[in-house]
Amino acid sequence: MVIAETFTSIQGEGMLAGVPSFFIRTSGCNLRCAWCDTPYASWRPEGSRRSVGELVAEARASGCEHVVITGGEPLLQRELPALALALASGGHHTTVETAGTLAPAFRCDLLSVSPKTSNSDPEGRFGARHRALRTGLGPLVELLARHPEHQLKFVVRGEEDIGEVLELVERVGAGTRRVLLMPEGRTAAEVAGRAAAVARLCLRHGFRYSPRLHLDLFGGGRGV
Repeated sequence: MVIAETFTSIQGEGMLAGVPSFFIRTSGCNLRCAWCDTPYASWRPEGSRRSVGELVAEARASGCEHVVITGGEPLLQRELPALALALASGGHHTTVETAGTLAPAFRCDLLSVSPKTSNSDPEGRFGARHRALRTGLGPLVELLARHPEHQLKFVVRGEEDIGEVLELVERVGAGTRRVLLMPEGRTAAEVAGRAAAVARLCLRHGFRYSPRLHLDLFGGGRGV
């Protein structure tokens, strides 16, 4: 597998926010989000090839029960099913994070999908391809049907984004208790500036609010 980095940290987002976790960040992504905070795994992918055995041994040595496979886009990695199965066999609770534009078969304890809305659209030559991928909901519907333990995590800036979120949630038939809204921002200050507005949207529509604890605790950058 092509891996950008591995590290132990606090899960900062979603239903398991606050849980000590071992992170495996794959390199390479089929989207080009304008606000991407891990360009070294997407826009300018870096990394080295690591075997499934090496990654499982490192997860075991971390002492963490919870493992998060993130990216980039992990579903691009052909070895993902083997890694997820090996982690489960080792007694780990595994979260797989994805944008939901691909639907290979794999196992996980929690599927964490971050569907993209128009606030992610980049300018330039990547724009049309990015939009085509994010608006094709077939793979997302398939993933949600296959993984009942899932969460839908939307990056939002405020009121201007909620219409798209509501439409997408209705189209895929997601329950509100599994939908989370998360303020967009690369720094804790940017997130804090949008937090109250996003929280009000959660109150109005019955969604969960997702913090970004890793930014509060450790700041941005790699290995957090």
